[in-house]
Amino acid sequence: MHARTAMGRCMAFLSNLFSRKVAPRDHLRPLYDAIIALGRDPKWYRNGVPDTIDGRFEVITAILAHVLLRLEQDADARATSAYLTEVFIDDMDAQLRQSGVGDLMVGKHIGTMMGALGGRLGAYRLATNAAERSAALERNLGMPGDGSLDRAGEDLHQLALSLAQAPVAAILAGQLPRVA
Repeated sequence: MHARTAMGRCMAFLSNLFSRKVAPRDHLRPLYDAIIALGRDPKWYRNGVPDTIDGRFEVITAILAHVLLRLEQDADARATSAYLTEVFIDDMDAQLRQSGVGDLMVGKHIGTMMGALGGRLGAYRLATNAAERSAALERNLGMPGDGSLDRAGEDLHQLALSLAQAPVAAILAGQLPRVA
C-alpha cells in the first residue's frame, strides 16, 4: 500500500509538472492582441509618428499605458494590469530573440523597455489633454516640439476618454474603443 501511495504522488507530481495549466494571464491575450492591432493602425504613422521600430514601440507602449491606467481605476482589475504587463514582457522577449538578440542581452533590453513603459505610464498619468499627450509622444520619440504629432496626441486623448467610458469587462475581452 505504501508503494502505491508513493507511486501515486510521483505520478501526480509528474502530471503537474508536464501538464499545460492556464496561466492567470492567458485570458488577456485577446486584449493584448487588440492593443497590438490598434498600434499597427496606419493612421498613427500618417499622423506624424515615424513608421520605424521606435515609432511602433512608442505607439504600442502609449496604447498599453492608457489601457493599464484604465485598469488601475477599477479595483477588481488592478491585479489584471500586472498580468497584462507580463504578457507585454513575454512578447517583447520573444520579439528580441526573434530579431537575433542574444540571451545575455535580452534581460538588459527588457529592463530598458520596462523603464520606458514606466516612464510612459507616469507621463500619460499626468497628461490631461491632447497637447500634453502630443508633447509626451514628441519627447519619447526625440522629435522637435513642432506640433507634428498633434493629431496623434489628439487620437491618444480620444482613446483615453473612450477607455474611461468603456466597461472594464469589454476592455478585458479585447474590445478597445476605436479612435477616428
